[in-house]
Amino acid sequence: MLLRLTILALCAVSTAASAAAAAELLMVRKAGCPWCLRWDAVIAPVYPKTEESIVAPLREVDVREMSKAGVAFDSAVLFTPTFVLAEDGREVGRIEGYAGDEFFWVLLDQLLDKLSSEPREEEP
Repeated sequence: MLLRLTILALCAVSTAASAAAAAELLMVRKAGCPWCLRWDAVIAPVYPKTEESIVAPLREVDVREMSKAGVAFDSAVLFTPTFVLAEDGREVGRIEGYAGDEFFWVLLDQLLDKLSSEPREEEP
């Protein structure tokens, strides 16, 4: 009985991880981009610790290697950084540029609300 419960719990965790892995946040960047470096200093240290990173793990992509990203982009990336939210290999939406941490989090939450999974709970 204990073994069966353990297996069921592991299956539930695996299913939840698979659902979360279906979405990802791609940071399209280029070497020397000053706004990318600013994002690296302000957001990068905290992003992996957030609920957003569980829903959409971050993956960095060089702007010159977008064709290797395995994502169907809606259009070319003209500015760096550009943050592309992808689900199952297709673009859901994007944030072009980085205008500071407050704008980033608000815009990211709006993008995450577009995912096909159940709506996320609002924080009080």
